[in-house]
Amino acid sequence: MNVTIDPHSGFCFGVVYAIEIAERELAKSDKLYCLGDIVHNNMEVKRLKDMGLIIIEHDELDRLSNCKVLIRAHGEPPETYHIALKNNLELIDASCPIVLNLQNEIRYGFEEMQEKNGQIVIYGKDGHAEVNGLRGQTLGKAIVIGSEDDLNKIDFRRQVHLYAQTTKSVSGFHAIVEKIRQQMEAVTPGGKIDFRWNDTICRQVSNRSWKLQEFAMKFEAVIFVSGKKSSNGMILYQVCKDINPNTHLVSGKEDLRGEWFSGVGNVGICGATSTPMWLMEEVAAEIRTFNV
Repeated sequence: MNVTIDPHSGFCFGVVYAIEIAERELAKSDKLYCLGDIVHNNMEVKRLKDMGLIIIEHDELDRLSNCKVLIRAHGEPPETYHIALKNNLELIDASCPIVLNLQNEIRYGFEEMQEKNGQIVIYGKDGHAEVNGLRGQTLGKAIVIGSEDDLNKIDFRRQVHLYAQTTKSVSGFHAIVEKIRQQMEAVTPGGKIDFRWNDTICRQVSNRSWKLQEFAMKFEAVIFVSGKKSSNGMILYQVCKDINPNTHLVSGKEDLRGEWFSGVGNVGICGATSTPMWLMEEVAAEIRTFNV
């Protein structure tokens, strides 16, 4: 049985950057706090915990003082920086540069919308760490929509400025753009609508969709490796599943089932932007031991 790992899968550069910073800090000391899981992959989080990384939740931050806290690639709202100043915390900021740029765009956009009685709308997953950081740039006033079902949150008679969570799908975003445009035109017949949108999706992430489609169609079976918490992982898994119905989702080698490979000669292994290459290699090695 031939087993091939997708060379385009694995960590995006933002996650690589955050993990490299964490490893560098942990090499200097045996303890580093991290605000939330550094990456949505339990196996990689465990590896870093074994090195001394301590995961904390936001409600624990205010109880810390005089120590180092890592900000992960997802970024943080302004309130986190205010707490750090108050408690004399040294923030090790590993926010993805693309996310930081988007935070700045939304903050300036919000200031403009405040003057014009407009609305900031974010296409993203409500409660996601990145979206929490983005919404924080608007004093919590941005409207978060995850699908067409949320469009009723928007007042279509007022100006709308739309942004997207960096890991959302491009096709989904443009479908939302058209729906908002149609709704605004419906309530302003014959008039000019005031609607702007920024496609702020990371292309390193979005381009993986078509690369995965090409990869998945080459194999009799595909194993997609991802943590269950990864929204990006669930989206990309479905991309593979749509192309190759014989695609299976696993978090690690312990989830593999021998019957998946019965009569199969070629297996492809791929993963999310939060999936480490070492984990895909571990899964591949396990599959090669199967006698099917």
